[in-house]
Amino acid sequence: MNGDAYGKRFARVLDYIDRHLDEELSVERLSGEANFSKFHFHRQFSAYVGVSVARYVQNLRLKRASHRLVFEPTARIIDVAFEAGFETPESFSRAFRREYGQTPSQFRSAPAWKPWRKTHQFPSPGRSRNMDVRIIDFGEVKVAALEHRGPPELVKDSARTFIEWRKESKLSPKDRCRTFGIAYDNPDTTEPQAFRFDLCGEVSADVPPNAQGVLTKLIPGGPCAVVRHLGSHDRIGECAYYLYRDWLPGSGREPRDFPLFFHYLNLVSDTPEHELKTDVYLPLK
Repeated sequence: MNGDAYGKRFARVLDYIDRHLDEELSVERLSGEANFSKFHFHRQFSAYVGVSVARYVQNLRLKRASHRLVFEPTARIIDVAFEAGFETPESFSRAFRREYGQTPSQFRSAPAWKPWRKTHQFPSPGRSRNMDVRIIDFGEVKVAALEHRGPPELVKDSARTFIEWRKESKLSPKDRCRTFGIAYDNPDTTEPQAFRFDLCGEVSADVPPNAQGVLTKLIPGGPCAVVRHLGSHDRIGECAYYLYRDWLPGSGREPRDFPLFFHYLNLVSDTPEHELKTDVYLPLK
């Protein structure tokens, strides 16, 4: 079996895990999904992903739990623990602290995103191939923008601030107004303190002064190459790399003088991670 076919089969397993986190994920079930021998699957999985099947599944369940703790402040920790597959809040707290260095309560009040990010860095083989790129004429949109400046792992803290502004101001309700992100820098090649990213919500009028520092900006209209990313926002860079590295050189087009931006079709706060949909826009001349 060549490496490409091998990677696609593992990509199928990882996608299957994403979609069935609430179910029992036995070795028999997972190995059968990709037609691997169950007798060798443990070693194959550990060699390819870097951790055991059980550790990987628990990692994803804790990741989902961490999002709930931060972005659903009214969710009870005991309910989050049961949803993550733990029999008691105590076992959940021990596993959570072992993974992130904080208890669930500590993480909820002051999340340490840098170690959190390292904990969830896994490969995603075979997911950036043969993407369907469309060219569309994007219409100019006025947005309320919160400028994040600093380490990429702290964007989630800025997101909490932006959500707070949205709820207080009611000027860009998430159910009726589009949500965008403007990526000025590549987090893989930019010094953490120099990283720039804007969190944006569509508005119909200029934003008045506010305690959160949200500003009025424009995402200009014009032609854009668009590719849809499905799943975790942590892997959205795959689409960006595909557009720049694979699609753009052979397209005959040139990028316009505006950063790559994202349109979040649904949000982490109310969508299972495997169902997230994000359109990635590359502005063109």
